[in-house]
Amino acid sequence: MRRHRLPPLLVVLLVGLAGCDPAPRPGTPPDPPSASTSADPARPTAPPGDGTTAPGTPTRPVPDEEVTSFRTAYGWAVPAEPALVRHPVRPPVAPPPAPPLPYLVEIRAADHPEQRPGYTRISFSFRGGFPSYELAYLGRIPAEGTGEPIRLPGNAFLRIRFVQAQAHDERGRSSVTTSPAPELGYPTLRGYAFGGDFEGYLTYGLGLRVAPGSDQALPVRALELTRTDGRYVVAVDVRRG
Repeated sequence: MRRHRLPPLLVVLLVGLAGCDPAPRPGTPPDPPSASTSADPARPTAPPGDGTTAPGTPTRPVPDEEVTSFRTAYGWAVPAEPALVRHPVRPPVAPPPAPPLPYLVEIRAADHPEQRPGYTRISFSFRGGFPSYELAYLGRIPAEGTGEPIRLPGNAFLRIRFVQAQAHDERGRSSVTTSPAPELGYPTLRGYAFGGDFEGYLTYGLGLRVAPGSDQALPVRALELTRTDGRYVVAVDVRRG
């Protein structure tokens, strides 16, 4: 049989076509990129802002790894009338010698001007469960048991009244082991004061600073979280103005 030689130009064209990828068939998606393909450098890999908390997201009083549940119990509003957050309590919450009601063990305060909106937070940590509590702006805050007004800095006053709660142990000693100085000195939350621990009612007052002559009260918010160490935290946020 006689062999036919291909022209040199045709050989070059066939070799070139063999090294090309076939064109995809109509309707066939292209192959996905391999895992080693680097990410698009123009695409952000974290949300805008500080990369940890989206704007408007409540900041937890403790790190996420220490939190087992978290919720907003009272959204940003002005409690001109008492706002009650209910938590049924069936005493005793623990056998003796533990107190029969949820008892306060820690108070913390911190300013958060970097948030949007900015706010100042005061947190109350309990053991034994969440008590019910009431938020209300009052012209003066009476002490539990006596009715005498408690002394507070500022020109607006917010009462936080815990119901079925206490801040003492079985011997009558304070159960609060950590708390800041009463004079906080933050821009709007100037300070706080103990208002009594009497027959299941535990009261604290917040002294706030609003614009002189202003009758506008600052919005507040209440958050609740449970911690892995068995503490129940009520965090009250006050808008910075």
